[in-house]
Amino acid sequence: MPHTTRPSFGIMTAPQQVDYDDLLRVWREADAIPQIEHAWLFDHLMPIGGDPGGPAYEGWTLLSALAAQTRRLRLGVMVTSNRFRPPALLAKIATTVDIVSGGRLDFGIGVGSRPGHPLARREYAAHGLPFHDTAHAVGSLTEACTVIRRLWTEAEPFDFQGEYVRLTGAFGNPKPVQRPHPPILIGGRSSATLRVAAEHADLWNIPGGDIDDVVRRSALLDRYCAEIGRDPATITRSLHLAVDYDRAGPTRDAIAEAVDAGFRHIVLGLPSPYPAGVARWVADELIGVRAHGAADAAMSAPPGSRPGGR
Repeated sequence: MPHTTRPSFGIMTAPQQVDYDDLLRVWREADAIPQIEHAWLFDHLMPIGGDPGGPAYEGWTLLSALAAQTRRLRLGVMVTSNRFRPPALLAKIATTVDIVSGGRLDFGIGVGSRPGHPLARREYAAHGLPFHDTAHAVGSLTEACTVIRRLWTEAEPFDFQGEYVRLTGAFGNPKPVQRPHPPILIGGRSSATLRVAAEHADLWNIPGGDIDDVVRRSALLDRYCAEIGRDPATITRSLHLAVDYDRAGPTRDAIAEAVDAGFRHIVLGLPSPYPAGVARWVADELIGVRAHGAADAAMSAPPGSRPGGR
């Protein structure tokens, strides 16, 4: 993958165990900081961390509210569970957010929760949603991406008779602001998901972890692109990295490794509660060090520079 473009940096604020006012505060602060270019929510209907009975907000509704309260950030859900919403409905929801935001949506989607994650699995039964097997989840994701793109771009109603998705007289009006459509980000690390990304993604995101595994997955995506005749360089590589406010050094090291490996879209996951000034801290202590090539990139931030004096 060519290393010709500069990396972009964003934040992820999981909308669980936190109040709306806190999320809004962080997003507004980030919106005023040019080094932070994008911001993300996740898509769970119940908490997957902390108190199982704690608060969790619906991602797309919240994203629309935050889109209306910001002006510059690109924004999205990382990533939408394709298991939660029928694709034609999801296309309409995403179009609405793109319009509310003035054309700032990056459309993130994936197969949905891992079946082995008990806190994620419970939200399906709790909301009356079916939890299909992996083959169904991957196949329906492929058809969903096809249908959503068509609804965003085609000028006439159409029928679609897939194995998992069936539509009659499908039509999207209005269309998204972005043309031909909002960028599609597909998230996941499985081979099956990578094949879907090779066909449909403008960006591919993988959760952080062992950098060697991440690089191997990226190489596998390259191979799948080659198999269908697509230039793998047309898919931006994205990586989610968890942030520890008290240990900035390891995150800076992980950012450097990711950028050196060809990842140009870095999403920094911020744990709640969010300290005062957290977005400024991210820009100065994580992004700024990389951008300016400081020699002390591996050093931890001194206590006085941590957000909220932590």
